[in-house]
Amino acid sequence: MSSWALAAWLMLGGSTVLLFIGMPVALTFITVNIVGAWLYMGGEAGLMQLARSSVSSVTAFSLTPIPLFVLMGEVLFHTGLALKVIEGVERLIRRVPGRLAVVAVVAGTVFSAISGSTIATTAMLGSLMLPVMLARGYHPTLATGPIMAIGAVDMLIPPSALTVLLGSLSGISISKLLVGGVMPGVILSIAFVAWIVLRVKITPSLAPADEEGAGHVGWARWQPFFAYVLPTLSIFGVVVGALANGWATPTECAALGAFATMVLAAGYRVLTVEAVMKSLRGTAGISGMILFIILGATTFAQILSFSGASNGLVQMITGQGLSTGMIIAGMMLMLIFLGIFVDQISMMMITLPIFMPIVQTLGIDPVWFGVMFLICMQLGLLLPPHGLLLMTMRGVAPPAVTMGHIFKAVVPYVVMSLLLLAAVFFVPSIATWLPRLIG
Repeated sequence: MSSWALAAWLMLGGSTVLLFIGMPVALTFITVNIVGAWLYMGGEAGLMQLARSSVSSVTAFSLTPIPLFVLMGEVLFHTGLALKVIEGVERLIRRVPGRLAVVAVVAGTVFSAISGSTIATTAMLGSLMLPVMLARGYHPTLATGPIMAIGAVDMLIPPSALTVLLGSLSGISISKLLVGGVMPGVILSIAFVAWIVLRVKITPSLAPADEEGAGHVGWARWQPFFAYVLPTLSIFGVVVGALANGWATPTECAALGAFATMVLAAGYRVLTVEAVMKSLRGTAGISGMILFIILGATTFAQILSFSGASNGLVQMITGQGLSTGMIIAGMMLMLIFLGIFVDQISMMMITLPIFMPIVQTLGIDPVWFGVMFLICMQLGLLLPPHGLLLMTMRGVAPPAVTMGHIFKAVVPYVVMSLLLLAAVFFVPSIATWLPRLIG
C-alpha cells in the first residue's frame, strides 16, 4: 500500500471509526490530528505546528458572522418576538386545508430569514404549535412533519451559521453561498405548503376544518403582520440586501443584522437584562461548540495535504475516466449516506479536504457545488434514524407522538428535498442566478 493511501486510511478511517463509536466531534478530530501531526509533520515539531494552526484557525476573521447570526435568533426567542411573529402569520392565513400546518411552514420560513439555528427553530415551533395542532385533532404525522422540514430549510435561507462555516472551511465565497441558498430555500417552503394543502384535500381526516383564523377581520387581522412580521422580515432585507449589493461584507452584514434585531427588541420594550443575558449565554454555548470543532477541522485538512493523501485521492478519482457529472453525483450520494450516521459538521470535516481539490481540479462552479452540499446537509437533518431534527422533535413532542409517527411524517419532505437536489443538479441557475447578481 502506498504511503498516501496509508495516511488516508489512518486519518479518514480513524476519524470515521471514532465518530461511529460515539466520541464527540471535536475530540475525534483533535485526537486524529495529534497522531497525524506526530507521524507526518515531524514529531514534536509537528505538534508545535498543530498548536499554531489550531490557534490561527479559530481567530480567522471570516468566522465572525457565526456568533452574530446565532445571536439574532437567540434574541428573537428570548424576548418573545418569535411568538408575536407566529401570531401575525396565523391571523393572516385562513380557510386553507391544514391551516395550522401551513402556518408552521410560513412562520418557520420567516424564522429562517432571521435566525441562524435550525434546532432552535424546530424546538420553538414544536413546543408552541405541536400541542395546539394535536389538541385540535391534527394527525401526528401532519403536525410534526412540517415543523421538522421547515427547521431544516433554516440552513438554506440566510442568515445561517452552518453556511458561513461551510464557506470558511471550503474556501467558497461566503456571501455568494449565503445568497445562493435563498431561492432553493423558498422553493422548498412553497413545495411544503403545496404538499400540505394537497394531502389534506385528498385525506381530510388528517386535519379537521379549522375556522379559528376567521375570527379576525379587517385591521385586526392585518395589525400583527404590520406590527411584528414585517418589521422582523426587514432585518432579512437589511442582511441580504447589503450582501447582494456588495455594500457590506458577510461579517458587517451579520453585525448589522444583530444590531437591527437588538434595536427592534428595544423598540418593542422587550429587551430586558434577563433576555439579553440568556441570549448571550446561548450564543456563547453554540458558538463555542462550533469554534472548538473548527479548531480540529483546519489542521485535519493540512495533515491530509502534507501526507500526500489529498493529492493521491484526487488523482485516483479524476483518473477513473468518469464524467464531471458522475463525479459530482457520487459526491452527493456519499454526503446523503453520511447524513444518515453523522452530524453536519462531521460531514464537512470528513469530506471537504477531499471534495474541494476535486472541485478545483475539474473547474466546477464552487457556489453551485456549495449549495448542493447545503441541501445534502439539510437532508441529513431529516434522515432517519439519527437525524438531529427528528431527535429534537422527539424531545419536545408529547408521549402520544411516537418515533414511528415522526419517521413517517418526515418521508414526503425528504422526497421533496431530494427532488430539489436533482433540480439544482440539472438546472444550476437555481443556485447561481442570485449570486451572479453580486458579481
